[in-house]
Formats: sequence, structure tokens, C-alpha cells
Amino acid sequence: MRQIAFRQALREALQEEMRRDDRVFLMGEEVAEYNGAYKVSQGMLDEFGPKRVIDTPIAELGFTAIGVGAAQNGLRPVLEFMTWNFAVLALDQILNTASKMLAMSGGQVGCPIVFRGPNGSAGQLGAQHSTAFESYYANIPGLKVISVSNPYDAKGLLKAAIRDDDPVVFMESEQMYGDMGDVPEEEYIIPIGKADIKRAGRDVTIVSFNKMMKVALGAAEELAKEGIEAEVIDLRTIRPLDWFTILESVKKTNRLVIVEEQWPFASISSEISYRIQKEGFDYLDAPIRRITAVDAPMHYAPNLVKLYLPDIERTVKLVKEVMYMKK
Repeated sequence: MRQIAFRQALREALQEEMRRDDRVFLMGEEVAEYNGAYKVSQGMLDEFGPKRVIDTPIAELGFTAIGVGAAQNGLRPVLEFMTWNFAVLALDQILNTASKMLAMSGGQVGCPIVFRGPNGSAGQLGAQHSTAFESYYANIPGLKVISVSNPYDAKGLLKAAIRDDDPVVFMESEQMYGDMGDVPEEEYIIPIGKADIKRAGRDVTIVSFNKMMKVALGAAEELAKEGIEAEVIDLRTIRPLDWFTILESVKKTNRLVIVEEQWPFASISSEISYRIQKEGFDYLDAPIRRITAVDAPMHYAPNLVKLYLPDIERTVKLVKEVMYMKK
């Protein structure tokens, strides 16, 4: 199987869906003339023209409103935010229109639209450009939320998102656009709402998503050196949440650790912990534990960035704690 970059996987998904369905179009800041802020849309203006690959002003609320209106009138827009930190300006349209219109219209007016772009921290970008937003949008009924960790999942799930009849929030990472991964040349689509077991194991379940999967898988590798076999699950879809896959894993391992970039309060790990203790309490041999971002804005200094985010070392330590091993 060929290896391609994360950004190329996203680009192929967009190109294939735009060739398949002329209702699909891409809109956002610098997506056309500049070939995309992260070069996801490179070459697409030449192929599809300025009516389907559209540069917008720096006005997130404005172009999101245009996209939502277009979706309600039969088109299938894909809106690229340069970062989800900027998308808070468009939250009125996402929350009050896109997510609610199907219910408010009694099922008469849908909103098949994809909102996509990089999410979370990307190094030393300061507090205002480093927020992870999965839990924000997962708290909104009417939205589907996808947060991918590798090129294969990115392509398959973006194609599914574009074909979906509901509004979909699609979260990437600036730090992953250059990541290489196996992606088949033939077409494939990954169903929305299904987690994936990235590494099988018997001793402990580690759950994560987006770029924190690198921490989860890295911790599993370190633990394997000591004879501890961790099962690592990539959520892929945050809403709907595939907690059943997690439960089946916990039935086997009897322990659960969650790694995420969210702030701890009302996070994805909070929801997972509730679901698993409610449905799988009798299978747990230790309390569910989690490692999250620090409950504070992320600062610029590199030493504080390192302390702020989950890492392999602390994840390994946490796993050993739930296994009641000597530190």
C-alpha cells in the first residue's frame, strides 16, 4: 500500500467527492489562490475553478453563514477554518442554525455541511491559538464530531462526512499535516461513529483521539518493553461516541486510562468515564484514570508547553498506577 501525507489524504477526499458530486464546494480563507494555508487544497482551484474553490475574507461568521445558507438550499459546502480557535466567531451559525434547523423545521430543512480545520495546540502559539474544541462541539445535539489521528482515517471519514446529511465538525491538527501513512488507491469510506482498535492488548485499555494517539501508542510501546500489553483505542468519532467498543475492551482488560488534549472539566474523558462505570462497573479492577491538558490557558514558553500537554512518560506512570505496580 502506498504512503501519503495527511494533507494529501484530505485533498484526495475533497477531490474525489467534488468530482463525484457537483454540489460539493470548498470555501475558506486562502483555500484557492494560495493553495490552502496548510496546502490541503493545493491545485484544486486549477481543477475546479473559482466557483467551487472560493477564497473568503477574514470573516468567519460571514462565510459560515453563507455556507449554512447554501447547505439549506441543496448544496454541500465544505468550510475550512484556518484554525478552530477562529471558528468561535462562527459559533452562532454552527450552534443556532446548522445544528438546530432540522429540528426547528420539523425535518423539512437539513444542513449537509462540513466544518473542518486544525484543532488544539500546535507548539508555541500562545493561549488564544491552542484550544482543543472537541468537547465544545460534542455538547451540541444535531452535530456530528470527528477527530482524526492518521491519513487513512482522515480520508475515509472526510468522504463520509461530505456525504452525510447532517452538519459535521471535522477536526485535524496542524502538527499532523505532514504525517505519512498507508492509504489505498482504491476508494473507501469509514463509517461515522465507529472507534478503531489500533493495538490489541490484554492488560489495560488506553483510549485517545487526534494527535494524542501518538502519546497513547507511544506509551503502549514503552509498556510492552516491561511485559504490559495495552489495548489502544482511537475514538475517531467523538459524537456519536462509540463507547461500546471501549466497554468490550474493558471487559477483557479490566482497566481504563484515557488520554486527551481537552481541559479536564466536562471533557470527553468525563463522558467516557460515566458511560463505562455505569455499564461496566463490575468489570473494573481499578478506578478509571485520565490524563488531560492542564486546567489553564496554554502559555507560550516551551517548558510550560511541555508541562501542559499529556506525554508518554506520565501516561506510562498512570497505567502502572491502575495496575497497582510499584512506581
